[in-house]
Amino acid sequence: MNDKPRMKVYYNSACPICKAGIEGQMDKQSVCEIQWNDVHKNNAAVSEVSSDLEFVRERLHVVDENGNLQVGFDAFLAIWRNSPTETWKSKLFGFPVIRQLCRITYNLFAAALYKWNKAKKHW
Repeated sequence: MNDKPRMKVYYNSACPICKAGIEGQMDKQSVCEIQWNDVHKNNAAVSEVSSDLEFVRERLHVVDENGNLQVGFDAFLAIWRNSPTETWKSKLFGFPVIRQLCRITYNLFAAALYKWNKAKKHW
């Protein structure tokens, strides 16, 4: 029986920046089993997080090791928290003031990146 915690990541490979970031993350160790769900290749996967396809294309979604949905910057924190070489990132960027600033920055960047991808007709 496998007692290793599980996590599901929902990302958009049609965005070249998102794809590169996730592919880099896939090569790292994790204390969780991670199921990588590419919503570009499998649009129906978004139903697992009860979200709109366009919103998942814009922002990273993670169902963390506790079964909680994390979106945007908080999704990165969940991934980092379970990566032995990146735990320090989850601790540093998880401090309340830093976390809030990172959320704002991520949301602005994600919105701009989404618009750029749409303009480039990546999907």
